Amino acid sequence: MLIVQKFGGSSLADRERLRRAAEICMAQRRMGRDVVVVVSAMGDTTDRLLDKAQATGGIPSARELDALMTTGEQQAAALLVMTMESMGLRAVSLTGWQAGIITDAHHGDSGIRIIAPARVREALSRDKVAVVTGFQGICPEGDVTSLGRGGSDTTAVALAAALDADRCEIYTDVDGIYTADPRIIPEAVKLAEIDFRDMFALAKAGSQVLHAKSVELAMANSVELHLMSSFSDAPGSAVRFVPDSGRPAFAGVTRDPGQGKVSLAGKAADTAALSRAVLLLAENGIPVLSGELGEGCISVRVVPAQLVQAMVLIHRDFILGNT
Repeated sequence: MLIVQKFGGSSLADRERLRRAAEICMAQRRMGRDVVVVVSAMGDTTDRLLDKAQATGGIPSARELDALMTTGEQQAAALLVMTMESMGLRAVSLTGWQAGIITDAHHGDSGIRIIAPARVREALSRDKVAVVTGFQGICPEGDVTSLGRGGSDTTAVALAAALDADRCEIYTDVDGIYTADPRIIPEAVKLAEIDFRDMFALAKAGSQVLHAKSVELAMANSVELHLMSSFSDAPGSAVRFVPDSGRPAFAGVTRDPGQGKVSLAGKAADTAALSRAVLLLAENGIPVLSGELGEGCISVRVVPAQLVQAMVLIHRDFILGNT
């Protein structure tokens, strides 16, 4: 059995968290499973590298920014392997290009074109954990490239597909996927599972839990995702294909503060649902500036000051009212 595990920056921010990530990996190895780990840069490393680039006084080229920004993941991979080795776990770090991740040359937001993971397979054959840098690859011209926002998630899903992994686990600082951001809506419900289509709609609409590109890639390759917490043993949430008979009418609500938009995703997110949402908000003194109907998703725009209130009302009526 092969598992791909991805650890975000907050899961690798210091020595204790590096050890926790190593322990999570070791638990799978003790069960006889092969493991490939994908890492993001530690903590706020990426922000600090960007600050250094801006401090040069010039306008860095996209190529040089990629050369700089991708070093954060290399540090994380090497330090995690050192941590694993200190705990008796055999491992090896591999950069994106060493792992065979070939991209186009669109620096700053490159797309993966092909993965030839020969060195990853070799590491596994030698009974080692392969720790791969997320967020990066190499273009045909031989330059280092970055995959853009959510790039480490994309790396993990792409590797899971290329290696025909049994599942892909995404470890972060939240313990699963909720019907809304529980920091904003405390009554939000944690989901044991969510359909790819619903998660993709939420991600496109502004949800920060998983990035749309990685969800789309997982859906296209039938790679089952498990979102889990690095800091607790609580069961996470699975993102997989769910038969329509088992999908809820409405799966979740999210917001995009930059656009003043609240979005509702689900198989029943249709014209009737959009009309119902507009009427609900109007009855509660929130005028809707515009409405949109997408595939499996409806959105309404309101003034920024009423964004959270609109989100609470829609969640209460459509999500809690249908459970």
